[in-house]
Amino acid sequence: MSYKVFIDGKEGTTGLKIFERFEKRNDIEIITIDDEKRKDPVEKAKMINASDFTFLCLPDAAAIESAQLCTNPNTKIIDASTAHRINPDWAYGFPELDKSFREKITSSHRVAVPGCYASGFNAIGYPLVKSGIMSADYPVVIHAVSGYSGAGKKAIAQYEAEGRDVGLDSPRLYALTQAHKHLPEMKKISGLDFEPIFNPYVCDYFQGMTVTVGLHSRLLNKKVTPKDVQEMFAAHYEGCNFVQVAPLMGEGVLPEQFIPANTLAGTNNMQVFVYGNDDRIMITTRFDNLGKGASGAAVQCMNIMMGIDERTSL
Repeated sequence: MSYKVFIDGKEGTTGLKIFERFEKRNDIEIITIDDEKRKDPVEKAKMINASDFTFLCLPDAAAIESAQLCTNPNTKIIDASTAHRINPDWAYGFPELDKSFREKITSSHRVAVPGCYASGFNAIGYPLVKSGIMSADYPVVIHAVSGYSGAGKKAIAQYEAEGRDVGLDSPRLYALTQAHKHLPEMKKISGLDFEPIFNPYVCDYFQGMTVTVGLHSRLLNKKVTPKDVQEMFAAHYEGCNFVQVAPLMGEGVLPEQFIPANTLAGTNNMQVFVYGNDDRIMITTRFDNLGKGASGAAVQCMNIMMGIDERTSL
């Protein structure tokens, strides 16, 4: 069976990556819109309603407008923007978090792809809260680094320009007002009572990211060691195709005692590392901000909605 797929916003980084992942698939027929009509709501409505699947790779306001153009009850929409991630009528596109997430993706006609940073944090926060190790009111602090590809076309051009500003040579902390657009989904999906403190850095490499949460064991609901926490994560993600939990840091695990952020670039994989000591336990996720953090997650959700192997073209 061949599925008609429309990518609304194919010119953006996420849209282009989704398109690339379909190049070798014979079960996908990409339907396209003329460049001069790509913002014409009448023409867009034709494309959306003629498709089996529409991907929205747009700014939030445009994604909301495009979703409202859909009148075909059989068209399934996968939104890569922030617009619908905390909307209860949309499935949250992180199937590994819990059986209920996968079931909702499978049965839904509307799926919101998680934000890249939010994917990294929720992969940590959701199991910690669900397991009872961390309380919902824990004062969470998140540190994260990302390649500049996640900052959009304008930032990519700045990083790759000749004679660029010297400030681009070093990691740059941003979202200084603690109002990053991923915070609402971080709070809701993980089950926290309050939004965490979030310190993201954009850095001088193209793609890949790490997200890190530190825990003070004295503030947890129960006494646990790093080994206990690693075993909880390993059990939570057992059998997952794309989320792997590393053995507790030690012999053979990160022997150089570094976690580089770019080693999963080009994949849909995510790794979870647990390290630290009995007083301060650290958890880090590593993944591709353009893969599991964007286009890869979107395609994985589509595969699940199709009822085929979620690893197809990933």
